[in-house]
Amino acid sequence: MTVRRRKNGYFKRIEGMPESLLVRVKRRVHFSEADIMGIAWYGRYAAYFEEGATALGRNCGLSYKDFYEANLRAPIVQFHIDYHRQLTLDEEFTILASLIWSDGARLNTEYALIKEDGSIAATGYTVQMFVDSITGEVCITSPELLERCRGRWKAGEFKCLR
Repeated sequence: MTVRRRKNGYFKRIEGMPESLLVRVKRRVHFSEADIMGIAWYGRYAAYFEEGATALGRNCGLSYKDFYEANLRAPIVQFHIDYHRQLTLDEEFTILASLIWSDGARLNTEYALIKEDGSIAATGYTVQMFVDSITGEVCITSPELLERCRGRWKAGEFKCLR
């Protein structure tokens, strides 16, 4: 078995490119998310990651509404998660979602779920590709929506997301 956990992130950082964009979302494990033992069901962790990704996209012009209006879809083509410690019923935690710079027509996002004591509950990543919603074709080059985001990112407009 190959261990994929990386201490400095899952994606290689490109030298000279802007720092990752980061959003933090405070959360609590709800009753409907826990099993009979009071432990958050492992399948919920993907939803926690999605909650972070949604907040991140909303803050940098890559929301689902933005995709829709640009006739784009951004399906997840890779998903990975490493479980470190369990989350329990009513426990508060923070979702960290980081968009990592990539020169390709893709979104590389890393996640961490941080418990109140600072320990890590889970880490992971997703890779999303762009698809033209009209033709169904995969976008080989970066769509205008992503290029606009990158321009703003390079200009330092997202300092609040670091």
